[in-house]
Amino acid sequence: MPAAPSTAEHFSWGHYPPLTHSSIQWASWADELPQILADARPASLLPHGLGRSYGDSCLNGGRSLVECSRMNRILGFNTEQGILRCEGGVSLSEILEICVPKGWFLPVTPGTRFVTLAGAIANDVHGKNHHRAGTFGCHVRGLGLLRSDRGFLECGPELKRDWFRATIGGLGLTGFILWAEIQLRPIQGPMIDAETLPFKSLDQFLALCAESDEQYEYTVAWIDALSGKDARGIFFRGNHSTAPGKVTLRSHGPKVPFAFPEWALNPRTIKLFNFGYYHGNALRKGKSVVPYDSFFYPLDSIDHWNRIYGKRGFLQHQCVIPADCLPAFKELLHLIRRSGMASFLGVMKRFGDVSSPGFLSFPRPGLTLALDFPMQGKRTLQLMTALDRIVQQSGGAIYPAKDARMSPAVFQASFPFWHDFKVYIDPKLSSSFWRRVTEES
Repeated sequence: MPAAPSTAEHFSWGHYPPLTHSSIQWASWADELPQILADARPASLLPHGLGRSYGDSCLNGGRSLVECSRMNRILGFNTEQGILRCEGGVSLSEILEICVPKGWFLPVTPGTRFVTLAGAIANDVHGKNHHRAGTFGCHVRGLGLLRSDRGFLECGPELKRDWFRATIGGLGLTGFILWAEIQLRPIQGPMIDAETLPFKSLDQFLALCAESDEQYEYTVAWIDALSGKDARGIFFRGNHSTAPGKVTLRSHGPKVPFAFPEWALNPRTIKLFNFGYYHGNALRKGKSVVPYDSFFYPLDSIDHWNRIYGKRGFLQHQCVIPADCLPAFKELLHLIRRSGMASFLGVMKRFGDVSSPGFLSFPRPGLTLALDFPMQGKRTLQLMTALDRIVQQSGGAIYPAKDARMSPAVFQASFPFWHDFKVYIDPKLSSSFWRRVTEES
């Protein structure tokens, strides 16, 4: 039997918007879900994993969440071929603990390992190797989907392909992902041959991308958002290493014990941080061999780092702008600097041309920029809207997994296949995000 519903509060990682739920239901076994679905009203449920989406795509304000993170069993692992089958609630961290010692690695990983397998699929996450490997969904061999109206469906790239395409990047709305089978990539050890390179302009960043994409599997850049259109930053690139080493993943690192006061993050303190981060990394430029966890997951070493932004939380604006719209990208950077709204977590990358399989997959060829801003009310929302306008005019898109406030017009322009996707939504499922961007009740 499923655990009794509770009314415990659940937040997104950005702690915005502040929403309450009518109930939180817990499922530990797949055979508990049919009864949960049968008892539910239409559009009343949303599957929930580890809650690392930044906005309201993992929330269902006024309605019910179904916690699925206890459904986290390994169902099979072919260690010769690197084929892994797991329940949807298994975290990427748990997968790494099992597969790395056997000489395998995630084909694609986001910037945190505390994401469930189902969440990685539902958001079709991307990583530092998009130019080589595409999105996470490109490496899913098949999945089991439970729906309220059709029961169990097994689908994949060649089996019930439309259901597969709807579920990859489908924001958890097409049904409960009971299990998934993924193809891992081989490695010779847990270390990364990394290189750190400072750059002082957007042109230098693009030159580093062009130089690195052929030689390096992983590329990404930190950007000083206060440097304006000059785009000063640090470029990181790396490959899996043959060097010996041992990595012990910690479930928790040093902890931010409480929400910082709002005055702690302001343009002056962030400018000081950015100055120190840029020059500190510039002094350490060059090659090194580092553990994979510090290369891929630097923020995971700080437990509850989101509390740094204070009780009102933060908003992230992650967009992609087509490669031929460089002036629009520069305009974004210029607007952010003029606004005085500072960000110290700025990430920039060039997406490749590997097609994503999902109807609502976010990555597409171009430049992507992700910036976190402390939530300061109307002023922050106005900046987000102004950034949206530049993205929309360039033919770009906003990432749903990181969004908490984009308008229906921006969403529908970003994802022109949303009408095609809509018919695959389970009639018992909904989310605050979906109701907001489609203006549905």
